[in-house]
Amino acid sequence: METAAFWAAAGGIGLAVAALFLLALRRARAEIAAAADFDLKVYRDQLAEIDRDLARGTLPPDEADRLRTEVSRRLLDADRHAQSASRQASTGGIALAAVIILALIGSSYWVYLRLGAPGYPDLPLATRFAMSEEMRANRPSQVEMEGEAAATLPAPIEPDADFAVLMDRLRQAVADRPDDARGLELLASNEARLGNLTAAREAMQALIRVKGETATAADHAALAELMIMAAGGSVSPEAEAELTRALTLDARNATARYYYGLMAAQVGRFDRTFALWRPLLDEGPADAPWIAPIRAQIEDVAMRAGVQYSLPEAVAGPDGAAVAAAEDMSPEDRQAMIEGMVAQLGQRLATEGGTVEEWARLISSLSVLNRKDEAQEIYAEALTRFEGSPSQQSFLREQALNAGLTP
Repeated sequence: METAAFWAAAGGIGLAVAALFLLALRRARAEIAAAADFDLKVYRDQLAEIDRDLARGTLPPDEADRLRTEVSRRLLDADRHAQSASRQASTGGIALAAVIILALIGSSYWVYLRLGAPGYPDLPLATRFAMSEEMRANRPSQVEMEGEAAATLPAPIEPDADFAVLMDRLRQAVADRPDDARGLELLASNEARLGNLTAAREAMQALIRVKGETATAADHAALAELMIMAAGGSVSPEAEAELTRALTLDARNATARYYYGLMAAQVGRFDRTFALWRPLLDEGPADAPWIAPIRAQIEDVAMRAGVQYSLPEAVAGPDGAAVAAAEDMSPEDRQAMIEGMVAQLGQRLATEGGTVEEWARLISSLSVLNRKDEAQEIYAEALTRFEGSPSQQSFLREQALNAGLTP
């Protein structure tokens, strides 16, 4: 019934469009006819005026014949032009209208076949929510997702010989002492650094089992993140359970809020995703790792959630202003300014700490300044600072590789 009503409405709209085109065509023909009638009347009036002038004796007969011939010729030309324009407007206008109408109907049908759902009724909100819950309940398990994602994930990094020996010792130590929380924490972070995501996830699961009730929201969020990374970006039921546990312990945990929003989007609940992501975007900080992916997706999420939302402009940081100011400096002054900024950043991170992005920026800056040894030391310190955060250590490792350091 709904399908028949849809096509009836679509057909009615098509007929209405066709009627508008035909009405415009009729108006154009009327305007052409009115213009032709005016021209013909002018020429007929001129012929009558010539006859009156001839009768009054104000116009010689030979001049009257010449003018009558010229005006008659123009009258015939105008009449032929009017008839030709009328025929062209009729045939050409109808043909153009037919082409436009067929193009509109054909393109609309083509778009509908690809973006719509032919044969299906409109979905009430309750039905959509029920479908979302069914999709959520029928997701593959974590192990199944990891198996599907294995072929698409980057191959693990082959460490150098010394680091490989250390990893073998660490793995053996954890196998010998499976309840050693510190060993499990180190194993999880280092396996993640190498790209062994499943092994990192298993170590993090073991760490949370050892910690028991003392496991923090950050621990559960870190485990969920490793699960999602190992599953190629998909949120499994097991990862969702870890996110729920993290938010139960700390409702403000940003990592868990971001990934729970991602899970909601994957099962079609874009309203929940928007409700989680917009506050994260507003709260910042601008260099938080979740800001860039949220900015890239939130307008589409809002549209799918039925919310009118425009992404605010990204706030320019002090680094951008400093770079702009440096354009007018001499090379020596610019170098001095950059070194001063790097020194200030290093001092602040050493005394106050900072985000993983700031540590990565310092490492990259030192490398650009050709201070590789110092950059390597800062990288090692940063890894220590972010122990227990496998995803952040993995980010640091990528930055070190890009800077030409030994990961």
